[in-house]
Parts: sequence; structure tokens; C-alpha cells
Amino acid sequence: MTHSYARPDDADVAIAAARAGADVVRGMYGQRLARIDKGAGDFATPADVEAEETIIASIRAARPDDAVLGEEGGRQGPTAAREWLVDPLCGTLNYSVGTMLVAVNVALRNGAAAVADPFSGEVFFTDGETARVRHEGADAQLAPTSTTQLVDMNLDAPFPSAPGFRTVDLLAHPAFAEHFRPRVVSTTLALAWVASGKRAAYVTDGSALHDSVHFAAGIAVCRAAGCVVTGIDGDPIGQASRGLVAAADAETHGLLMSMIRGRGSGGTA
Repeated sequence: MTHSYARPDDADVAIAAARAGADVVRGMYGQRLARIDKGAGDFATPADVEAEETIIASIRAARPDDAVLGEEGGRQGPTAAREWLVDPLCGTLNYSVGTMLVAVNVALRNGAAAVADPFSGEVFFTDGETARVRHEGADAQLAPTSTTQLVDMNLDAPFPSAPGFRTVDLLAHPAFAEHFRPRVVSTTLALAWVASGKRAAYVTDGSALHDSVHFAAGIAVCRAAGCVVTGIDGDPIGQASRGLVAAADAETHGLLMSMIRGRGSGGTA
């Protein structure tokens, strides 16, 4: 879905900004970085802050009249119909302990988006209509598939939909073990992997994910690639939806929803 305020080259802006942030993240990797406490066990590092500043500078250079919402700095710039959502380092805990499973997310609300992997060099992106991956100067169309049977799950507490649903409960569901194999990446990079066929699906709980700086870019790429994306209740992603189920195809989505609904209705795992 392309916003009425989108421009043909917004994807280029998203890609450039995500790459700029990824360069910072990669360049600071392995350093002993201070933890900036954000409460409730969450934290940022100087890499998060510097990457966000670099991303915003890149967006500002190309789109000075647009608004920006960053995870670390909040809403910045003019009040505008066009707003960019920035998560400069998704997977901060992974990054802080030397695990190279992180993503840099940049999305124009309801428009172009890019998810950069700082360590593989891949940039997964959409212009709002199609989805591609850029790697080593070449672009390839994303082709989601459930062939891997790997399903990524966000198992982090809290569990806002408990006791009706907890992502962790899927692990004990006999049908899950029959059809899928779990993985835990702990970053929304997994959404880009669903779009590219590296994962069959991704499941997480939570609220207001559609306009989240963490999820907006990954959701946009998945949708443009043709994935099936809903909340854990099966409803379209929106302000009132809960959680996220992004699947490579309708069959995979249907299987996961049958397990989730079974838990929510009191079924046994």
C-alpha cells in the first residue's frame, strides 16, 4: 500500500538512510559500550544513539520537510503528513554481547521502507508496491517460501496477551513440532527473512505494532513480498490489533493461527 504522499524515489531515501545507520552499527561493533538505561530492563548504547543521528541526518538531507520518529530521540522535525519511523539498532542486547543478529529499520509511514543487515550487507526494501533485496550492487525480488519450516519467535517477557496466548506456548504444541522448527533471533531482522524465504514465519505478541519504529519496516517489506501478515487474533494489523503473525504463505499462516486460537480458546498444547 503506497501512501498518497509517497514519492517515486522514497525507497532510495530509505535504503541510503538504513545503510548509513548500518555503517555506524558495524563500525562500533566489538567496542565496550556503555548501557543507557531506558527502564524495565531495556537499554540503549552509544551505537543506537549515533546510528539514529546518522539516519536522521540522511533523511533530513533528502526530505527536509518530513517528520521523523526515532526510537531514541522521539519525534523530531516539522509536523508533517509524511513521517519516517526509525529503529537504529533492533537487537541491542544481541549487539551488546557480540552477537551479529541485528537490524536497522527505516520506514516511511505507509510507504517505502528498508531493513539493513549491517553484517551481511543485505538491504531488504520496498517502494510500497514491490519488495527486493540489494546485495553487492545487485537487486533481486524477494520470494517468500515456507520450505525451511523455520519459525522465528519473540519469547521475551512480558506476555501481554497471557493467559490466553503466550508465544512460548507454541513450543509445546504437538502440531507445531509436527510442522515447524523454532528459532529465536531476537530482532525484527527475522521479518525480512520471512520475506526472503529464509524463514517460514515470525510470531510475536505485543500491541500497536503497525506504527512501531521496531516493526513498521519489516511489516512493509513482508506485505510487499506477498506474505500473509495479521495480528495473533487473525485481524489486520492496526491500532487495535494484538501481536503479529507474518507467514510466507496462507497455509503456514493458517496452521499457526489454528494453534494460537486453540490456546486462546482453552485448548491444550
